[in-house]
Amino acid sequence: MAKGYWVSVYPAISDPEGLTAYDKLAGPAVQAGGGRVLSRIPSRGGRVVAHEAGITQRVVLIEFDSFEQAVAAYEGEAYQKALVALPDGFERDFRIIEGID
Repeated sequence: MAKGYWVSVYPAISDPEGLTAYDKLAGPAVQAGGGRVLSRIPSRGGRVVAHEAGITQRVVLIEFDSFEQAVAAYEGEAYQKALVALPDGFERDFRIIEGID
């Protein structure tokens, strides 16, 4: 079974501290949904090299055991509460993608 992934790219964040409330809710919701954070750049000290129209702002990659699990975690009550906590003044490109077996 192919894994599922959440890919979040934040091209614009005008208030990085404003994401704190979201992070406090999203982290446990992701873990409860079976997700594992593979990368969180640059907020965890990771490195990034951006090419073409690449983004050097926050990028988060989360792995789930299946695509269906990734979708269910996003649609779950705990993560939906986290979404409500996202602050104004940010831009996010969020995708749920299926991995290759």
